[in-house]
Amino acid sequence: MILDLLSHSTAYEKLHPGFNSAFYFLRKTDLATISEGRYAIDGDRIYALVQSYDTKPLADGLLEVHQRYIDIQYLIKGEELIGYAPMADQPVRTPYDRDKDIAFLDGAAEPIRVQQGQFVAFFPHDAHMPGRTAGAPAHVRKVVIKVSVAR
Repeated sequence: MILDLLSHSTAYEKLHPGFNSAFYFLRKTDLATISEGRYAIDGDRIYALVQSYDTKPLADGLLEVHQRYIDIQYLIKGEELIGYAPMADQPVRTPYDRDKDIAFLDGAAEPIRVQQGQFVAFFPHDAHMPGRTAGAPAHVRKVVIKVSVAR
């Protein structure tokens, strides 16, 4: 897992071949006016999901993991907690669904505060629980960039 400011993203671009395109999209797109939806960056290898929602209590969430994609989650507006735990030894709630690239896990999560202008990258071994309340429920706007693990 990586948590940092978007202004520092160039330091991470060499970690994966798709990170350069993903961070370029975040830096060069007018995120204040972009509509919700899916945006192809490199076909199905790299794409962005622009979304907004109201945060929910940490206790009401489940950890999730992905095998085929790395998540880069960037907060356009607002703040949220994202629960985090290493995937190892977490009990499986819902087995991995290859078509949806997701499994849900039970287990304790350490809350990480993510604020406007920050991104967090979750790799396949990082269980995460996005969209959790940091204090009072809040409305957030975010971009999730899905970067294929396959090079």
